[in-house]
Amino acid sequence: MASTSTSNLPRWFGAILWGNSVALSWMWGLGLFFSVQFTTQFGVFGLLTFAIPNFLGLLCFGLVTHHLARRQQGSESLAQFFAAWSRPFRLVFFLYQILAITLTIFAFLRYVWQPLGLEPWLLYLPLTLLVVLAAAILFGEEFDIKRIKFSHGVLFLLLAPAVACLIIHAVMKGTGPLSFPKLPTNDWNYWGYAVPIIIGFLVGPWLDLQQWQRAIQMHRERVSIAAGYWIGSILFFLLLMFHGLMTAWALNWGEAAKFIQTGITGHPYGEGILMHLFSQAGPLTFAAYGIFVSVCVLTTLDSGYVALRWFLQSNAKTSNHPIFSLVSTKLLTSPIPVFVLCGLVALAGALLRFELEFFMIFYATFFVGYSLLAIVRCYLVSRANAIPQIKMFCIGSLAVVIFSYGYFLRSPFFQILGSLLPLGYVIWLLIKPRSSEEFLSDKEELEAPVDEENRSAGGVINPPGEALAATHVIPTAAEITAFAHNLGGHFEGKWFVHSFVATYGDTNSVGNVYFGMYAMWVGKTRELFFNRLMPKFNLKNTPYYILTRSFEHKFVRETREFETVSVKIRVAGYNRKFATLEHEIFDSAGHILGRGKQTLLFVSSSTYKMLDIPSDVYSAFIAHA
Repeated sequence: MASTSTSNLPRWFGAILWGNSVALSWMWGLGLFFSVQFTTQFGVFGLLTFAIPNFLGLLCFGLVTHHLARRQQGSESLAQFFAAWSRPFRLVFFLYQILAITLTIFAFLRYVWQPLGLEPWLLYLPLTLLVVLAAAILFGEEFDIKRIKFSHGVLFLLLAPAVACLIIHAVMKGTGPLSFPKLPTNDWNYWGYAVPIIIGFLVGPWLDLQQWQRAIQMHRERVSIAAGYWIGSILFFLLLMFHGLMTAWALNWGEAAKFIQTGITGHPYGEGILMHLFSQAGPLTFAAYGIFVSVCVLTTLDSGYVALRWFLQSNAKTSNHPIFSLVSTKLLTSPIPVFVLCGLVALAGALLRFELEFFMIFYATFFVGYSLLAIVRCYLVSRANAIPQIKMFCIGSLAVVIFSYGYFLRSPFFQILGSLLPLGYVIWLLIKPRSSEEFLSDKEELEAPVDEENRSAGGVINPPGEALAATHVIPTAAEITAFAHNLGGHFEGKWFVHSFVATYGDTNSVGNVYFGMYAMWVGKTRELFFNRLMPKFNLKNTPYYILTRSFEHKFVRETREFETVSVKIRVAGYNRKFATLEHEIFDSAGHILGRGKQTLLFVSSSTYKMLDIPSDVYSAFIAHA
């Protein structure tokens, strides 16, 4: 099928298509079924407590990403921002997506299939899981991010009549006295749920790959992200209200209350009451509700498949992990194994009679701190390793445990504390003494004293004014003449070092070294490095060529003629096809002049087809990786 783009369509129509896709992709298991549960517990006021933060969180995400995309020119500005910004959060993005997929599959099995009471369940339940997985994978493979808005548009044409049918059914049936007493909304029990909901859903979209991929694609297609998310947020709010109000109608109608069940924690759970109710109604009503929940689940799972594939493939392109030389890249970047794992976990949860809240706890606690930190880093940028990963994980895990105890023991205080703990820790990170060492703005990083950039050959930052470690001393010109220095370079650990004196030919008219010479120096050092490791390599009879795929260099400070310069280079990583070299340049005083990296690829000398890393190259360089 040919790729279709909204570039040939009116932008307002593109915004509608994307807005619809945003709404449907966000109608995952948590939003879809917890709207039923919270309405069961606290009535329409509880539904609004749940729906409004959801609406505001999704809308704010769209408005902020719209601003981020417009900070720089070009259709790829948001994609470039995301690539750099998301790097410290890659594992969290992955975990968030896995849990979202698992939760959605679980919710379908637990609250759509199990209420049907099909026997033998040991046969039907795995078959139903296979149907869900197959449908998600099929739609995910068929519709990429460029076309998914069209498939979701067609699915909405199925969803809208189903919603209309259910509304007509409710109007014709009418209402009666409330059959299940709702809980008060003016006590601590209510706030024990409301506070985590408000915090969790206001920041929830920031770790969702589906929403980031949509915002990036909208910007590429020159569709207003703000307009798309206004439409999507409003439609999403209406769908939440529809499902919640249908629950309120069912409870007032008089028959739904008998389907409320007591879970293993002793709490009453009503997520499945609508399926129980409509499965006993006429076939048209049952089909309408089945279409509604199936479309909401399918549009979440196919979006998750497309987003996960995008995420895995993007990371594979920039990764030099040795596992890529051992395992097929297609297998490592395929979402299918992840979906199978999620399905098995969801199946186990359904069999054990878990509830939606057990999964929801993580979104109200563990991910809150990461989401807040991610928002802060949109405007307060630091180096990738500045995020206190271990501390954040410990705080998130502690918050999960505190909230869980509060939920199981019916203690609103611990529920609120579990949700506020990550928020408080992120605030502490921002205001604590020496917080500037962990969070630097762009301007502060660029204007930081050069001494902060001083590093040893192992990449360890040296305190300002402190000399380099004795094992990494850069020889001065006098020291070079004092001993027999190897003109072909030498090794210091895994680093290959070539030292020389910059001369007049290396400088420009101002007197400092011309910027292009740094790349020339790195190239010369690389040649000496290759010659040291592969002295028998001969261009006349080699079956392969080594080509440079990419080269980057960061200039830190200048140097002048007659300054002793040392270029260090080492193997930073490799996979099956590519090898990455890292370099650092120092002056005689140990000040770093610049650093960077380059990626090499290998092609046949006869056909120029790309090759895997040749075995002799691998054996020669592996000891220095």
